[in-house]
Amino acid sequence: MKKFLSLALIVTLILSLTACADAAKKQKIKFNKKQLKKIELVESPSHGEPMIILRENYSDVPIMGEPVATQAQMVNYINKRNPNPKLNCTVEDVVHLYYVEAGREGIRPDIAICQAIKETGVWAYGGDVVPEQNNYCGLGTTGGGVKGAYFETPQLGVRAHIQHLLAYSSKRMPKVEVVDPRYNLIKKFRPQIFGKLTKWTELNGVWAVPGNHYGEDILNLWVQSQMPDASDASMEAANLKVLLEDDKAAAYVYRGIVNLERESFYDAEEDFQSALAVESELKEALFDLALAQEKINKLDDAIKTYDTLLAIDEKFVDGWYNRGRLKLAKNDYKGAISDFESSLAIETINADAYNDIAVAWFKQKKYEEAWNSIQKAAAQSTSNAIVQSNYEKFAACVKVKK
Repeated sequence: MKKFLSLALIVTLILSLTACADAAKKQKIKFNKKQLKKIELVESPSHGEPMIILRENYSDVPIMGEPVATQAQMVNYINKRNPNPKLNCTVEDVVHLYYVEAGREGIRPDIAICQAIKETGVWAYGGDVVPEQNNYCGLGTTGGGVKGAYFETPQLGVRAHIQHLLAYSSKRMPKVEVVDPRYNLIKKFRPQIFGKLTKWTELNGVWAVPGNHYGEDILNLWVQSQMPDASDASMEAANLKVLLEDDKAAAYVYRGIVNLERESFYDAEEDFQSALAVESELKEALFDLALAQEKINKLDDAIKTYDTLLAIDEKFVDGWYNRGRLKLAKNDYKGAISDFESSLAIETINADAYNDIAVAWFKQKKYEEAWNSIQKAAAQSTSNAIVQSNYEKFAACVKVKK
């Protein structure tokens, strides 16, 4: 009896599935082709920002050493993040003080400034410390309203900060009178760390508690401070890098990005090619070169540059996506769809890729394939304006019939 019941259930299930399949077949999509001819689907923009070269791993960045960023760059970076810092001197003055005080002791001034930026909220404060203290690194603050050390002038505040870093990273005494109120306390009561923490990430859980990512947070700010823009300060720093730095490939890439930001696209192209003449398989230079070549409408050259990049790194998702866009612009629909699908194989959530696949099918008047793709794009992102606009235009031309 149980066998008969089981068989009956199986038969019922098969009939049910068959009925569902038949119902799905009866549900047909009809396209208003006359209306479809009146609309256009918009392509999504290129992916990825110009890539700077940073050779150092965070765990290897030392507290002591020479600066990478110039004073002008640091001034520009602070002003962009907070146009009205609560300082008892100008931004130019405080930056200069860091370069003088840190330079004397061998501490990297650009990263020390980034630590001050983290501790003070770009000199907006808001915690226990107040601007009048000239305390830029939280010396003596323990929370709960404890304000910590006061320094009479900005210079003494900067000097104390640098001396505190020196206490962690070197056993030699400061070259000028000690003004850090905690320097001797570290030397006397914390011999296990005095002069032994030579890397920024080694400050984790020591300078700040718990501070699990304290050093990384500072270095993230430092990386951001180095990102070039269209300013004269960035161009000045870029020319200095090309003139003086041993790492010429990185220097040329840096100046190329400045030229990109200044919309000097031919100069940018030349700089990236100069970088590749030094280091032929430099992925950052290849990606940035392709971006520059697209800007000056050298689409074939940009495609070849992406070819080289993807031969070096087949997982470079933005390379696949951007090359697909260029092929789409040249009406190579098959190649474009293949590249977009390759990008989706690496990064499955990519509404722009589905959108541009839809565009490629739509241009071939293969509306069913285009409709399937734009639905996937819209399902992945409800906030993507281009995708949603394309979906709404297309949906107005689609009718489902049973």
